[in-house]
Amino acid sequence: MASPLFLLVIITFFSSSEISPSYSVLVLPLSHSISDTQFNTTHLLLKSSAARSATRFRRHRQVSLPLSPGSDYTLSLSVGSQTISLYMDTGSDVVWLPCHPFECILCEGKYSRSSITNPGPLNLTSATPVGCKSTACSAVHSAVPSSDLCAMAKCPLETIEISDCKSFHCPPFYYAYGDGSFVAKLYEDTFSIPKSRPPLKLPKFTFGCANSALGEPIGVAGFGRGVLSLPAQLANKSPDIGNYFSYCLVSHGFDPTRVHRPSPLVLGRYEEKSRNALTQSLVLYSYTPMLDNPKHPYFYCVGLESLSIGKRRIQAPRSLKRVDGRGNGGMVVDSGTTFTMLPKMFYNSVVSEFANQLGSAHRRASQVEERTGLSPCFYGNHGEKFLRNVPELAFHFVANSTVAMPRKNYFYEFFDGDAKRKVGCLMFMDGGDEADSDGGPAGLLGNYQQQGFEVAYDLEEKRVGFARRKCASLWDTLN
Repeated sequence: MASPLFLLVIITFFSSSEISPSYSVLVLPLSHSISDTQFNTTHLLLKSSAARSATRFRRHRQVSLPLSPGSDYTLSLSVGSQTISLYMDTGSDVVWLPCHPFECILCEGKYSRSSITNPGPLNLTSATPVGCKSTACSAVHSAVPSSDLCAMAKCPLETIEISDCKSFHCPPFYYAYGDGSFVAKLYEDTFSIPKSRPPLKLPKFTFGCANSALGEPIGVAGFGRGVLSLPAQLANKSPDIGNYFSYCLVSHGFDPTRVHRPSPLVLGRYEEKSRNALTQSLVLYSYTPMLDNPKHPYFYCVGLESLSIGKRRIQAPRSLKRVDGRGNGGMVVDSGTTFTMLPKMFYNSVVSEFANQLGSAHRRASQVEERTGLSPCFYGNHGEKFLRNVPELAFHFVANSTVAMPRKNYFYEFFDGDAKRKVGCLMFMDGGDEADSDGGPAGLLGNYQQQGFEVAYDLEEKRVGFARRKCASLWDTLN
């Protein structure tokens, strides 16, 4: 959830030198900073990240609401004449921000104000309330008929009968996230990207204004598939940059000193104009189709066929390959969750095979597993490079799409101070028993596994693509 304790990325906007005023492409820098104010050990950092991933995933399987907002990335937008930083989240579909007066319950320690450039709340001066008969009002209330919304807004019966409720405002709406919630009202105002050249302005941009929240001190810019998400509203103004976006996360390994370049977030398609001898070959994406989800239409769901560990290929359960008519199944590609979540039986098969291949050469670190929430973990042998013994791992998605993971994306090494030796853990998590859940997506692909890939969301072709990249070099190329 919104907290200074995890990876934090600040986004500011600008346009590259080759971008035309029609905004065919916008490039955004993602800057990493990791706060260690409360996580003074790696064990605590991993334990909290694991717990947050599990809470986020299990909550969205139980209720028809967006995933919790990502605490990893923030973007700066101007609302009227004021600027505010919001969390970017591909797992939610609405933009909301804290407004004066703002009360946040149980928000102490959620984030460090020094880590957020413009945390808000804002004073709304030029915003216009959205009417109860608008499509936006119906969308944020999960397609409730406008007549019902006008009744909720206490519109008189005679005006409802003649469809004359324009002067009545959309009723407040409620959203619940993994460990927090908020109540907000819908408004319209001009949103702009302050540092783009020329400035990009989105008139009549619809967003939620919250005066109260539980555990949610920072607003959210939803990048999901809903009609009120930022990409959807951007597409109405500039389809070239609203219908296609990608990001490429520089590998951090929970160590801010390793990150020397921003991670690029790109709105729109681009072509690399120049290549040197080391980058002559075209970067090819491995695309897999987005699966429509009737219950959670804002999710970027894909189908997972199997997972390879070394030379062993483990077939995924049917629930990971498809989404049924009730919105159950599929795997969500999510920017706001740290670790990948797998259904319990499939997870156990993956862990067992991984342990069989690595356990013969390394001793199991059971105490580390208890302290971090990750499994399996192994101690390294003295005098050897740990990664040499780690089996290769690849995801095999629907439509013959294979994504081979670099080892640092699924096996994290750190020094265990208690044992005075190096330890490594598999960075996947148990998503729970599907039989005990109330439905929803069966799995989730976390942002830790997305590092070092350019992840592309093609909303026109309804597909998600993965391309292995040197993200820091990509940033230099685009600029």
